[in-house]
Amino acid sequence: MLKHDPDLDRVFQALADPTRRAIVERLVRGPASVSQLAEPLPMSLAAVVQHLQVLEGSGLVRSEKVGRVRTCRVEPAVLRRTEEWFAGQRTLWERRLERLGELLADETEEKEEKEEK
Repeated sequence: MLKHDPDLDRVFQALADPTRRAIVERLVRGPASVSQLAEPLPMSLAAVVQHLQVLEGSGLVRSEKVGRVRTCRVEPAVLRRTEEWFAGQRTLWERRLERLGELLADETEEKEEKEEK
């Protein structure tokens, strides 16, 4: 049965955009100001702020303003929850592939035994 997790949906929606993934990749290395995040990106500061709003809405990023500088940082708990989801999926698929391999090996064995007779 599918378990619906709206928080996880927002994270994946936010990460669907390459610019937002680039921002998260940068923030994983440490906090940065909005202008530092915008510097390497080929867009206006206003466009970067819109991307940051989506990331903040997903919970992946949080920011605080001190004076005139808004500093952003990744939210480790949300990132960890997303990683845990991927780990669970990987485990599930590894088990399924292992089972498929066993079934195919059994089938091949049976076929070879029939051919020998």
